[in-house]
Amino acid sequence: MATKVFMEALSPTMEEGRLVKWLKNEGDAVKSGDVLAEVETDKAVMELAARGEGLLRKRLVNEGEAVPVGALVGVIAAKDEDISALAGAASAPTAAGPKTEDRGPKTANAVSTPAAAPAPASPPAAPPAAPAAVPAPAANGGRTISSPLAKRLADERGLNLATIAGSGPGGRIIKRDIEAAASGTGKASTVHGPRSSVVGADYDDLPLTQIRKTIARRLAESIGPIPTFYLTAEFDLQRATEMRAAMAAMGDEYKVSFNDIILKATATALAQHPEVNAHWLGDHIRLHHRVHLGMAVATDDGLIVPVIFDAHQKGLREISAESKTLAKKARERKLAPAEYTGSTFSVSNLGMMQIEQFTAIINPPECGILAIGAIEDKFVVAADGSPETRKRLRVTMSCDHRAVDGAVGARFLQTLRRMIENPLMLVY
Repeated sequence: MATKVFMEALSPTMEEGRLVKWLKNEGDAVKSGDVLAEVETDKAVMELAARGEGLLRKRLVNEGEAVPVGALVGVIAAKDEDISALAGAASAPTAAGPKTEDRGPKTANAVSTPAAAPAPASPPAAPPAAPAAVPAPAANGGRTISSPLAKRLADERGLNLATIAGSGPGGRIIKRDIEAAASGTGKASTVHGPRSSVVGADYDDLPLTQIRKTIARRLAESIGPIPTFYLTAEFDLQRATEMRAAMAAMGDEYKVSFNDIILKATATALAQHPEVNAHWLGDHIRLHHRVHLGMAVATDDGLIVPVIFDAHQKGLREISAESKTLAKKARERKLAPAEYTGSTFSVSNLGMMQIEQFTAIINPPECGILAIGAIEDKFVVAADGSPETRKRLRVTMSCDHRAVDGAVGARFLQTLRRMIENPLMLVY
């Protein structure tokens, strides 16, 4: 019996998915559990798996196309089975398959269901099968359409975008096209010297990725409705610097970054201030006694916040190892939904980019976020009145005034100061 393959909700907040790449062609044999395609959700790139066996008879969604959760994307059936009725249905009810739970398994799959599932009363015509890559289209006097990442990679590899076949939406050149061209499997020619500008190209229109759509929606939910105020403090990092150097001298396995120290100190301070480690839930405030610390990570597609669960119970070296693993998975778009949902408070660090101070936007329903600036050498007055140079750090806490008052936020920052300026408190 034929099996319908639907777009599944692969993350708790996913409303639509973009089919990045088909891994099976029409006519290929398929077993249950085989990966059919890669799907970009609002947070990561996930796998679309088959739940039936037979041949992939029809692909109903093109590569690069975004469709809502529950839409029909393909049909699996026997070689001689009549699928004409199914191939004409390009969408299906959202309830086609079960949603992935927030704290579900690490690998989430899209679900395919038996053909007996009801189709919409008036289904639209099925889109054509995904086309082969075509040369990148030109507009406005010869402008080539490509993603910002593809442009950067092409510049780094000395490739001419005008001669590369694009496989993205509308022939847009994307990362895998550059990689194919660089390896000799794609259509590209090498150019020498800087890439010349195209006359008449007044602007580039960039389609929104799923993660960028989610960022836009979440920011609108935060910066407008939430009455936010900001608290800024400057901490002394001289003792933390000395402790970090002493740990590094013990061997590579003991090395930690300043960011690791800040994450550990924040988690420890939050455990003492549940009124800050809180969620605003409309008709009540939820005070969390476990610290699930979100750490903002910048990726090529936007910001994502993986979570260090029970950070208050983890040692400095454990937090260091986990933060590195999560950051790597975030940049590779390999985070599972359970790894980026459920944070109780977040930290954003732009210090490594030499940003002295900034304000971060609260991620609701959280009631606060900590923005970390650059570590700087500053002249200060010592206890004996003499000037000296010490390492200093500015942090700014964004507070949801509906749940966190000024004095409450200030007391939290006082505790955080004690932790950072006396880092031995973090290793007891």
